[in-house]
Amino acid sequence: MIKTVEGTLINPDADLSKEIKGGCGADLMSDVLASIQPEAVLLTGLCNPQVVRTAQMADVSAIVLVRGKLPPQETIDLANNERIPLITSPYGMFELCGRLYQNGLKSFESSVADGDCSCEQFS
Repeated sequence: MIKTVEGTLINPDADLSKEIKGGCGADLMSDVLASIQPEAVLLTGLCNPQVVRTAQMADVSAIVLVRGKLPPQETIDLANNERIPLITSPYGMFELCGRLYQNGLKSFESSVADGDCSCEQFS
């Protein structure tokens, strides 16, 4: 997966043995918690420690930071503690989702249509 996204592993001591069965791209951590399935890779533009906390709660197998973003040391330290691979890629979220999907990774996002997403309906 790291090769597919042309990524760089930021925390080499992370647990790379976890299986990645699907993917999800999101910047709203509430969307991640509401829709992601376990054992997914999370693609995001957010670099704060909350990303790692959310990934841990949602049983995410790896995090890919898009557009070459580099997280603060606090985020790296938390990812190290949780042993969650933290990867940076030079590509944007749209392209990374496409690359992973084209290489056989399924979407691991569930619909939230039946729940209250607190979005207004458009007519």
